[in-house]
Amino acid sequence: MNTPPPPRPSVRRTRLATLVSALCLLVSGCSAFGVADDGPDTAGGPDGGMRVTLVTHGGEGDAFWDLVRRGAEAAAAKDGVDLTYVSDADPAAQADLMRKAVRDKADGIAVTLAKPAAMRGPVAQAKAAGIPVVGLNSGIDAWRPTGLLEYFGQDESVAGRAVGDKLDDLNAEHALCVVHERGNVALEARCAGVRKTFRGATDNLYVDGSDMNAVTAAIAARLRRDSSIDEVVTLGAQYGLSAVKAVRQTGSRAEVATFDLDKDLVKAIQGGEVQFAVDQQPYLQGYLAVDALWLYRTNGNVSGGGTAPVLTGPAFVTRSNVSAVARFAAAGTR
Repeated sequence: MNTPPPPRPSVRRTRLATLVSALCLLVSGCSAFGVADDGPDTAGGPDGGMRVTLVTHGGEGDAFWDLVRRGAEAAAAKDGVDLTYVSDADPAAQADLMRKAVRDKADGIAVTLAKPAAMRGPVAQAKAAGIPVVGLNSGIDAWRPTGLLEYFGQDESVAGRAVGDKLDDLNAEHALCVVHERGNVALEARCAGVRKTFRGATDNLYVDGSDMNAVTAAIAARLRRDSSIDEVVTLGAQYGLSAVKAVRQTGSRAEVATFDLDKDLVKAIQGGEVQFAVDQQPYLQGYLAVDALWLYRTNGNVSGGGTAPVLTGPAFVTRSNVSAVARFAAAGTR
């Protein structure tokens, strides 16, 4: 689990009793938006500032989640929020982290729903305690049934279908979709989306995403067994680079495409080793999740009206447009 960052400076906040009462009249009751009517009217930080906990399913040292965390930290610094970042890839452990945030009386919680069933109980506990909860990154089909206030992320099914269309445009015939976490709803939706629109064949390959050498070996083994595979689609930037290694090792004719982006993947696109990446803007997801909780607490704002997600992707990054994002990737924000 990543070590939470040191507390950010806090700012004095105005009491919200009058604002909350007025807001409730406008929206016919705050409980409809996931906050108890008798919820706290002030934030609970040591200096009166707001305390937010971001609970993700990201693995330790994962470059993608570093981007999410940096975005969240940037919003926290801007808003004077005391941010705690915690994560665990195990759904039961992630649920325990959220329960701890409830016990610690956080003023707001942002959470990913990679395994939605595991998070329903903790979300209900947060709502009962009057703590607003927003979702990000995973669970676009589950955030409303789970009772979250808002959601920030990519529609993974739409993104997958867009990739399938792009593979058709590239005249691919046989795609291998590499899933690095079995049962993750977002990852499964990506591959299902590819299969839905791609006119060629699509096979899934399940790998252990915590062992990059094993990922490379598994992709290489499949490429050796099936020479008809002409496209490897991975679901994370680092796995795209593993696929590049596997193609090199085997001498396969397969091209590589991936979801997600980081500075090393940008270089691979610039060098022609990766055809394209689907950018869901993880930095933006972290930023918006924290900022949304601050806006809700201080001004009663609800993005999407509490009924529609705020989409941060998909956008295709190819060799023709990669220069536009390269400097941001080098700075660690794309």
